[in-house]
Amino acid sequence: MKNLFDGIARSALFTLDPETAHGLSITALKSGLIPGCRGDRDPRLAVKVAGLDFPNPLGMAAGYDKNAEVASELARLGFGFVEVGTLTPKPQQGNPKPRIFRLVKDHAVINRLGFNNQGHAAAYDRVSGRRREGVLGINIGANKDTEDRIGDYVAGISRFAGVADYFTVNISSPNTPGLRNLQTREALSELLGRVLAERDAKAKRIPVFLKIAPDLTEPDLDDIAAECLSHKLDGIIISNTTLSRAGLADDPKTAEAGGLSGRPIFARSTIVLAKMRQKLGAEMPLIGVGGIDSAQSAAEKIRAGADLVQLYTGFIYGGPLLPGRIVRGLSEICDRETLARISDLRDSRTGHYAALAIPE
Repeated sequence: MKNLFDGIARSALFTLDPETAHGLSITALKSGLIPGCRGDRDPRLAVKVAGLDFPNPLGMAAGYDKNAEVASELARLGFGFVEVGTLTPKPQQGNPKPRIFRLVKDHAVINRLGFNNQGHAAAYDRVSGRRREGVLGINIGANKDTEDRIGDYVAGISRFAGVADYFTVNISSPNTPGLRNLQTREALSELLGRVLAERDAKAKRIPVFLKIAPDLTEPDLDDIAAECLSHKLDGIIISNTTLSRAGLADDPKTAEAGGLSGRPIFARSTIVLAKMRQKLGAEMPLIGVGGIDSAQSAAEKIRAGADLVQLYTGFIYGGPLLPGRIVRGLSEICDRETLARISDLRDSRTGHYAALAIPE
């Protein structure tokens, strides 16, 4: 099957517009054309984070399953958890097409989707009306035309409190004008205060994570760390896409507006991850995202300070067998390094990455 995808199937998908290919992959998962390949669980890969039990540390990041259509199917591919969304209260079309661009030489993608999704009601009907598998994260955002941006996040907590295993407050997309302004200290304090108050009003305490951008300065990170500690946030996801185009191969598509993801963002996002680990201390859960497409890169995120990791762009290039390969590869790393648990890798290279400057 690996040769099938890497040869015929991937070549066929890559002849299509990226958004069309994405839709076909969702359809294939829903139809059962892509079989599960989860395999036996390795107890050494199990991780407990924010009170939740993850069978392994590898997750599907938000952005792939925007409308909560295939969370269980993705879990059966080997992911330890799946994050759906970003979901906004009202349906919205997002930005004009074309809005996704493959940079094949770099194993990267530029997107300017703009939180296109079918809204809270449609997603809620899906996740509440079917049997779920695995840990489910709900990534919440704000509508572009909202008059109360923070209120949209509060509405997400209210709507999905009965079905989410955890929430992610996404304030780091570069494709909704002004959204990243919520990362400033005063705005972030109000956002976290209102969101966590809504969460605390519910019968069940659901972990809330914050997703931040990689395009932040050291003072920005200091402010975010201080607010997250002050509000006793449950965790931080590091990071979303970057506006930087540094180090890319020659391709006219690099001039397209939007956020860059994939291999080129690995170093930047890992440096920010390590710096936040040092600023936040050992207890704050951190989820590392950006450039993961192998067991080796996943393990390196853990060494830099991550408790869990997520991927998306790597799935575009690696296909449906990638999560299984990564999970098996993490077991092999445990064998090779005689680890009792994969989490024993955590922080072994935090100092190395934290000492590096965030790229311009």
